Amino acid sequence: MEKQLRLAMLVLAAVLLLAGCGQVAAPTSEAPAMEMKEAPRSEERAPAAESAESESAPASESRRTESRPASIEAGKVDDNEKWDDYLQYRSAYIGPPVHDLDVSERYIIAVSNAAGHPVPNAIVRVTFDGLHLFEGLTYANGQTLFFPKTAKESADAQVFSVLVEKSGVGQSVEFKRGESSIWDIRLVLEDQPLERVPLDVLFLLDATGSMADEINQIKSTLLSISHRISDLPSQPELRFGMVTYRDRGDLFITRTYPFEQDIMDFVRSIQGVVADGGGDEPESLNEAMHVAINQMDWRLGEAIRLVFLIADAPPHLDYEQDYDYAKEMVRANQQGIKVFPIASSGLNSQGEYIFRQIAVHTMGRFIFILYGGGTSHDVGEYTVENLDDLVVSLVEEELSHLAR
Repeated sequence: MEKQLRLAMLVLAAVLLLAGCGQVAAPTSEAPAMEMKEAPRSEERAPAAESAESESAPASESRRTESRPASIEAGKVDDNEKWDDYLQYRSAYIGPPVHDLDVSERYIIAVSNAAGHPVPNAIVRVTFDGLHLFEGLTYANGQTLFFPKTAKESADAQVFSVLVEKSGVGQSVEFKRGESSIWDIRLVLEDQPLERVPLDVLFLLDATGSMADEINQIKSTLLSISHRISDLPSQPELRFGMVTYRDRGDLFITRTYPFEQDIMDFVRSIQGVVADGGGDEPESLNEAMHVAINQMDWRLGEAIRLVFLIADAPPHLDYEQDYDYAKEMVRANQQGIKVFPIASSGLNSQGEYIFRQIAVHTMGRFIFILYGGGTSHDVGEYTVENLDDLVVSLVEEELSHLAR
């Protein structure tokens, strides 16, 4: 009897073993496909409708997207509006090193036309004693910023000369240093309403592994934002573009998706983005900023140019032969490109400082995603909105300056 029992147990074990082997060996449609393509390296363009990585993303990723809430709450602050608070925040900063520029002296140059309406894309030049100090384009609100202490040539200046030009009309004005923080300049220029305002919106997205928990939510949010902006009543002549970035040693450093007028092409681009790589905390934001500002096909003329930077880490400041985010934010201001940094989970104090620098120099806002209804950022009072509502409202605000 005992022998028969042992024999039955051995037969049962063999059956279970064979069943288990069959399960392991059986093919499954959810297994990720093997990646055989070589992804583009830094500053190369990726196809708008596909991504090499999208083929290797797990099939279960779509189910995770459906199970997560699409809405994300975020706060925002306008440091240019609360300037004294911002200067106090700067002076109290004791975090890791940053590439700082002295903005303690700031002038808002506001250009309007004969009807008192803001003049966007006007060329503004500031000089002292024949020395060039600043040149830039006004934003949609007709304003730009001049920080004298960022130019060493301005150290002895007591009077600044400002020349403004638009559509062949110019105006030259002198302003005494320290007399007023706002310089108003009126151009003898009539309203030139546009039937459809050219609007370029670029998403600059950190696609490293630390963003993995949020990348699907962000993708669904970008989808909502893209559709809602394209459906705005003002019907801007809209184009979307994207730059994703990681870090040195990853599959790619930057990957560019050219500006597209077809919203569905942009939607396909977003769906191909997955989070991977990184490793250490800082990422190649310096290089990504350079690519976004200088190597995308931005429209000039009467266009509005906006960047939404979405990231959870500061840039590497220890790489040799690297670009400099501080120089790139100055170039953005010179080209009339407004940047709205959006801080995701885990952005440290250094990252917050840098993101707020970028927002200040380009007259943007510092936006931060809320977790558990609050934030660890040193922002004092702030407004709270759904993230896609917030982004769409910021775009609408830019367009409203041109409404006649």
